[in-house]
Amino acid sequence: MSLWKQAIEDAVHKTKANIARFGDQFPHVSENGKYLLNPNTDWTDGFWSGILWLAYEYSGDDVFRTAARGTVDNFRNRLETNMASLDHHDIGFLYSLSSKAQWMIEKEPAARELTLQAADVLVKRWRPKAGLIQAWGPEGHEDNGGRIIIDCLLNLPLLYWAYEQTGNALYRDVAIKHTEKSRRFLVRGDDSSYHTFWFDPQTGESVRGGTHQGNSDGSTWTRGQAWGIYGFALGYHYTKNPLYLETSKRMARYFLEHLPEDNVVYWDFDVEITPDTKRDSSASAIAACGILELLKHLPENAPDRAFLTDGVQKTMEGLVRHYSTMRQPEAEGFIEHGSYAVRLGHNPDDFMIWGDYYYLEALMRLERGHKGYWYE
Repeated sequence: MSLWKQAIEDAVHKTKANIARFGDQFPHVSENGKYLLNPNTDWTDGFWSGILWLAYEYSGDDVFRTAARGTVDNFRNRLETNMASLDHHDIGFLYSLSSKAQWMIEKEPAARELTLQAADVLVKRWRPKAGLIQAWGPEGHEDNGGRIIIDCLLNLPLLYWAYEQTGNALYRDVAIKHTEKSRRFLVRGDDSSYHTFWFDPQTGESVRGGTHQGNSDGSTWTRGQAWGIYGFALGYHYTKNPLYLETSKRMARYFLEHLPEDNVVYWDFDVEITPDTKRDSSASAIAACGILELLKHLPENAPDRAFLTDGVQKTMEGLVRHYSTMRQPEAEGFIEHGSYAVRLGHNPDDFMIWGDYYYLEALMRLERGHKGYWYE
């Protein structure tokens, strides 16, 4: 049995146990090895749905399908009754991995309709004057009214998909304009990245780059760099704009060139490394998915292909051999030493449900040629 298959089998086993543990609640991050649960009110809740759908596709076991479909029902209720919990840009994380995944697997018309409704929620965060999707806060917010963050690149596939389903060019135009703004302002000349960038909400003129979760405004938060790798690769899939492919490749090279000895990154590329410096295994899992997506679009003779292939192999071997819970059958999470927001003191060394999701997606890509739920 391959290393990847062993790791998938372990994750699927843990997911079945977690269905009983979590009930109709959704895992977020952990404390003392136990996932903190919420009633589908957080930005991370789609990752649990995505794990359930991946486990169902791998195993064919109906227990995962039943649980996954239950989460989609919950997401329908969230959209219909709790719009306050959707007042942010992370709609793609929530609905791409729940209802869109169901549509892709089962072609359930109600799942397609729910996903299109979610795309409508996301597109309402488009600010025409500034030319961007506002990440956080209400329109006109003093600090956040003209603010973007690099994480949003993984929400844009929801809009590209909605365009393909409906032919409504608004979805695609908004996604392209936001991707282009992200490419021009979030990615630095040395191929590192800002976490966030501010613009004048009335004119769209650039103000400054900075961070929310990184070590400093000028540092490179590793999870943000990983979002960029994957987000621009997905942008290339949908648009075939070569600039997006090149940007993803440049960011991936930067990420891999800064790997530590065990090939799993610390939480920021510019933080001082001491025995107490925290890792972010979730950043490495996201980057692995992004690089595997990037490799799908590179020709066989591409000069960077061998470097990227070797890098993603080392990353995944590092995660499986040294960070996974394969030798802890009762563990709730799949990979240890993820960090939510180290500088802010939020869960700096715990399980992260998004880390678990991207770890399983990367394993499924390697073992089964899966592509995730970001496009059909």
